[in-house]
Amino acid sequence: AKRFLLKKLHQGGGGEKGGGAAGDVAQLDAQIALHYGVPYAASVMAFDPVQRLLAVGTLDGRIKIFGGDNIEGILISPKSMPYKYLQFIQNQGLLIAVSNENEIQVWNLEFRQLFHSSQWDTNITAFSVIEGTFLMYLGDENGLLSVLKYDLYDGKLQKMPYNVSIHSLAEAAGVPLLDTQPIVGILPQPNTLGTRVLIAYEKGFLVLWDVSEDHAIAVRGYGDLHMKGQVTGAQTHASEDQIDNVDENEEEREICSLCWASRGGSTVAVGYITGDILLWDMTAVSSRQGKQTDVSSNVVKLQLASGSRRLPVIVLHWSAGSAKDTTKGGKLFVYGGDDMGSEEVLTVLSLESSNGLESVRCASRVDLKLDGSFADMILIPDTGVPDKIRTSALFILTNPGQLNFYDGGALFSARKSEEEYAQPEAQKFPVVVPTIDPSITVTDMYSLTGREHPSISLKKFCARQIVAPPISGNMKWPLTGGVPSEMSLKEDHAVERIYVAGYQDGSVRIWDATFPILMPMFVLDAKVPDVILDGANASVSSLAFCSLNMTFAVGTTSGLVRMYKLQENSGDSSFHFVSGSKQEVHAVHHGRGFHCNIAFMASNSPVRSLRFTSSGEALAVGYQNGQVAMFDASQLSVMFSVDCTSGTNSPVVSVSNYSIGASAAKAGPPQKEIATSAKFPTDVVLSLSKDARLTVVDSTSGLIINSLLLDEKQSSALLMYVIIDGASDEEQAQLPEDKLPCQSQTGKEEHVLDQKQVHGAETNKKNASLHPQSGGSDSLLLVCFEDVVLLFSLASMIQGSNKHLHKTKLTKKCCWSAIFKNKDDKACGLILFYQTGIIELRSLPSLDILAESSLMELLRWSYKTGMGKTMSSSNGQIALVNGSEFAIISLIDSENDFRDSRIIAMPS
Repeated sequence: AKRFLLKKLHQGGGGEKGGGAAGDVAQLDAQIALHYGVPYAASVMAFDPVQRLLAVGTLDGRIKIFGGDNIEGILISPKSMPYKYLQFIQNQGLLIAVSNENEIQVWNLEFRQLFHSSQWDTNITAFSVIEGTFLMYLGDENGLLSVLKYDLYDGKLQKMPYNVSIHSLAEAAGVPLLDTQPIVGILPQPNTLGTRVLIAYEKGFLVLWDVSEDHAIAVRGYGDLHMKGQVTGAQTHASEDQIDNVDENEEEREICSLCWASRGGSTVAVGYITGDILLWDMTAVSSRQGKQTDVSSNVVKLQLASGSRRLPVIVLHWSAGSAKDTTKGGKLFVYGGDDMGSEEVLTVLSLESSNGLESVRCASRVDLKLDGSFADMILIPDTGVPDKIRTSALFILTNPGQLNFYDGGALFSARKSEEEYAQPEAQKFPVVVPTIDPSITVTDMYSLTGREHPSISLKKFCARQIVAPPISGNMKWPLTGGVPSEMSLKEDHAVERIYVAGYQDGSVRIWDATFPILMPMFVLDAKVPDVILDGANASVSSLAFCSLNMTFAVGTTSGLVRMYKLQENSGDSSFHFVSGSKQEVHAVHHGRGFHCNIAFMASNSPVRSLRFTSSGEALAVGYQNGQVAMFDASQLSVMFSVDCTSGTNSPVVSVSNYSIGASAAKAGPPQKEIATSAKFPTDVVLSLSKDARLTVVDSTSGLIINSLLLDEKQSSALLMYVIIDGASDEEQAQLPEDKLPCQSQTGKEEHVLDQKQVHGAETNKKNASLHPQSGGSDSLLLVCFEDVVLLFSLASMIQGSNKHLHKTKLTKKCCWSAIFKNKDDKACGLILFYQTGIIELRSLPSLDILAESSLMELLRWSYKTGMGKTMSSSNGQIALVNGSEFAIISLIDSENDFRDSRIIAMPS
């Protein structure tokens, strides 16, 4: 049978009455429908050059996946723990992650699941997947090199019988070691299929090891530091002929980083804790084996600064130059090595060599300024074909959660000018939903299904063609991976859901949110061509949409309300500005798209709430100063503006329109009495102020019919909802079965569910006394405060009674709420979001707690002040913003749910 979305049922009875005890509440099986943006705690990156996917690991156990065409996904580990290593098994849709707790995880991207995890018994200090295989090298704190293999058939990691200890390796290489030291780097040598691997130990010992023959090819480290000099040109202000002497007593240096610095793996660059970089030639055998006569030719030194106290070289990466010109060398990317206290930069050195290491010179140096503290960097190859390894892009990850990139072509063409080094331009990582630049201020999500006039005019704007991210220059966007669902690629699909965001710069952006890939549709500009409007660029503070006539209303902090008719037109048209009794008409010329055609100004106070009438011809507006106005878009007039706060100037937090006549036919005696009474108008505007005052206003004349203080102790009203001709008592007391996913329950869980249903039936009997009418259903008014939820009979309130039907005290402070509706558009549940990050689902009208979840559990997010202002909901889908992250979580399973359409990354 279809059941409520339960992941776990705790021991005890059914739903909790009122505030409830958290320990007895069932857990929502909420899912992340989509996630956009770079996580705040991002720390490490990996790239699959074949599938063209970028993975970003975090400090809190999350992994973000970026593909092409707005395809993004988030993987969340069962444990909140930092990742220290992250690598793809290329072209297999598999990602290997190693945590700080030495747990090795295997993630399957097709199913977006953790397929396997294995706990390593020692501290992992180095890790590398062998390209083109399911094998991986692992180095630990004791100097042991191990080999793992992922078995694709049984989905598990297998520890191979092969391993090499530091003592056996030193013995084979003829090098005496006094103590055990960790492996700090593992580099499989290019073009050897992983049979040769460079192993770096903490105290400077380097060994190129042949796994198949079990012997050392080359050994570097102790005693090999008698160098003639250093590479010139690497220091910021060094002269071309500067050569510094090298201290021959530096026998041991702690290794911090390393990378291959040649196309075939003959040279390795090693960064040390002293700030030095040494280039080692790994082609010759060790001098200790009697086959080397000139040690100095095996190593040269790079020094980025001349000071005595320099930063450790934390990161090294190499990008090979042209394969046709071997003298070009390549680019060495360095983080660290500068003087202590210097500006944090990523240094790019262009190295050239005509005849071995002795001829290496630094042709240019470019310092890339960082947007925040450095976290990681990665070079993106132009293609997965091995002989085409030109770098197409450089991605730099900085804290907190900022990702910038450089065009690889611009980096390679950078040359030193007469005055200073050329500085390539950094670009921000393109985002699907901007949240910071520009800053998002308000959002809403609208379902367009089941309407009399579905979104016919919106279909053509949901372009299904592949559109590359907006980037400058001639750069080709390197992330193209991921496979969207077939349904989302159909050009003739109807737009069933839209997501709308208002911004601090006054603009509004709209996306097609039918599928779990948000597709940008259009941007509503704040400006009107050739017309100067005071406050036009003020922050957007409220949104409203009428699907009947496809009209958007945008309220701003300047009090200006702009209206857009979503009917495309181009060329000349008229723009109307209405202020009080005045009206201005301007002839404007604009291009294609949607444009503002009417603007109203009835107050200089910020707009707090907007609501269209059912016909869409009139708009109710609530202001920060407590005023309420009604605009008539068809007559281009301000119908009225009235103070609804009895002089307190308390902000209006919510307005709603209610038609008494339209609801009376199915209603009980109290509501019919109002409809037939000459004392009451046919249509009213309901205004809720922050200090808990509800005002009933004649929507035609603006006369105040009643003004009620709902609760004298409350001063923190959030929202109100009019439940018109709601579902029957039985339907309202529990979620409808057609919304509930199939999830088998057995044993005690079945018993608990039965108890919940019995409890709901008993509640229905109690609730029946709340509706004294003999037939029909009275419309209800639900009002949410920070610490209480009140339920009223709307008919009684219009007549002047503030007596509530239900009062439920909340044990936590609420900051946002939403109504949950069934497919018949009837209210059946209430969603509450608390300042603790808890999301709670309650029944209507009993307001019993049905289930809950938390942002920390779902997204690893902590609650932040003001988060509720950018939350929005549509039929069980909740959109949230946290810094640069945007997410939609799905509370239910239905025909129009995001989970019907998956985004997957599959092997090619």
